[in-house]
Amino acid sequence: MEKYKVGVIGATGMVGQRFVSLLEHHPWFTLTAVAASSRSAGKTYAEAIGNRWALETPMPECAKNLVVLNATDDIEAITAQVDFVFSAVDMKKEEIKALEEAYAKHECPVVSNNSAHRWTSDVPMVVPEINPEHIKVIEAQRKRLGVERGFVAVKSNCSLQSYVPALHPLRGFGLEQVLVCTYQAISGAGKTFETWPEIVDNVVPYIGGEEEKSEQEPMKLWGKVENGVIVNAESPAITAQCLRVPVSNGHMAAVFVRFQNKPSMDEIKELWANFSGRPQELALPSAPKQFLHYFEEPDRPQTRLDRMCEGGMAVCIGRLRPDTQYDYKFVCLSHNTLRGAAGGAVLLAELLCAEGYITRR
Repeated sequence: MEKYKVGVIGATGMVGQRFVSLLEHHPWFTLTAVAASSRSAGKTYAEAIGNRWALETPMPECAKNLVVLNATDDIEAITAQVDFVFSAVDMKKEEIKALEEAYAKHECPVVSNNSAHRWTSDVPMVVPEINPEHIKVIEAQRKRLGVERGFVAVKSNCSLQSYVPALHPLRGFGLEQVLVCTYQAISGAGKTFETWPEIVDNVVPYIGGEEEKSEQEPMKLWGKVENGVIVNAESPAITAQCLRVPVSNGHMAAVFVRFQNKPSMDEIKELWANFSGRPQELALPSAPKQFLHYFEEPDRPQTRLDRMCEGGMAVCIGRLRPDTQYDYKFVCLSHNTLRGAAGGAVLLAELLCAEGYITRR
């Protein structure tokens, strides 16, 4: 098949680097443009990165000699080269909103890793296995923007990718209350141990804005499209505490949950084992065959277990047990820059292509 031509704006940051890496051998997508700030514009991608390549795998050869364009000044040149772009820019929120809509108004679809548009009511925030039906709100967004082809779609906060997928199949029992404590890797802050040595033997008990996202964003994911906007769900009540821990990759969550109609442990495990969504139905290239993996071992999941579960695109769950104050408690783990960030956005882009919202120019 003819591949979709793809650009990455914000290509020099950690999530941008992950996008570039994931596109190297993608069966549907080929990288044709990279963009960043004025500091990097005009250099080759290899020159712009220098010694800041943060991934364990080497920089793709296909990216090294691409000339970095200016993400804000070269919009017309970038959109002329691509069918759509991934956005991972590091700017102020209002600047990001304006920039992503500028690309959309140039008739270029934007699949964003940024939080800026997550609360725009006609912008779908999608975890493809959970709320694929939300992409239909794009039709209303296009009318608002006055475009035929462009739009903005976003993925959720990376910490949600662990516990929300684990909770989602259980909603039929009436989720009432959820308490979640997240233990988040340093790559979620765009850091490595080399760039943040102070985190070694340390735990940071506060991540600015993270608890609000963890409590509120699931309500949009579980909402409904009505009259061209997404109306948030009203339950369950979620309270979150988010900590930064000295781990390279992988966001872990300890979850406590109370139901209106308490299921048995066997019922929960069966739902997890058999859960699948639209990406599995469509057999999308980045979709894990099994999305949720439950482990009976008392010491699982571990922070390195993400490598074992579907290349980092699945969620690992363990230690399901009764609780004295809530009905049940368990732990879960997802890869924050794969499933949580760039990989989740790539899967979203695959869904948008398969459903006809992204087309070739």
